[in-house]
Amino acid sequence: MHISDGVLSPTVIAVGWIITLTMIAITLRWGTKEVDIAEQIPKVSVMTAAFFVASLIHVSIGPTSVHLILNGLLGVVLGVFAYPAIFIGLVLQALLFQHGGITVIGVNTMTVGIPALIVVAIFKKGYSKNIDLALLGGICGGVAVIITTILLVVVLVTTGEEFTEVAYAVVAVHVPLMIIEGVITGSVVGFLAKVRPELLPIDTEVLKK
Repeated sequence: MHISDGVLSPTVIAVGWIITLTMIAITLRWGTKEVDIAEQIPKVSVMTAAFFVASLIHVSIGPTSVHLILNGLLGVVLGVFAYPAIFIGLVLQALLFQHGGITVIGVNTMTVGIPALIVVAIFKKGYSKNIDLALLGGICGGVAVIITTILLVVVLVTTGEEFTEVAYAVVAVHVPLMIIEGVITGSVVGFLAKVRPELLPIDTEVLKK
């Protein structure tokens, strides 16, 4: 999911930056209306670190590579703050380890961050329908990977037809990841619901009944 410099067209790169900077402004403004951002800093820091480390461990497969993304988990735990958290994680990865390009940070954040925000809505809707939290977390984890893969394919195909085969490879290698992320996210959400439910966007009083 980490596109390197020199791959995408200037137009796609520019659009990625515009969308990312806009989304960061919107999510920060939206998030601070609902909660005190100072209280969220510890949680955001921990989840950003988890995303940072997980995404660094990647396996090369043909013309692409695969690694844990955890954007579904970030969306569930951090809500709208997942987008700026993902941006920070990608910036640090690019600057410290050259994992992903500098010019394409906007695009990379967009492809990973937008699914995280969609997951926020899915989790809230599922919770209102009394779906089991572990199952709901698993669904969110898998869906986030699916949407991320779709966005990445769109970005590659938009850049040029020569990336069509790479796009097919991206889809193929991320199908297993969808299942893995679903299991991981579901397990973590289920665990948090039992030991630290206050970390989830749920009514903790309901769990106590």
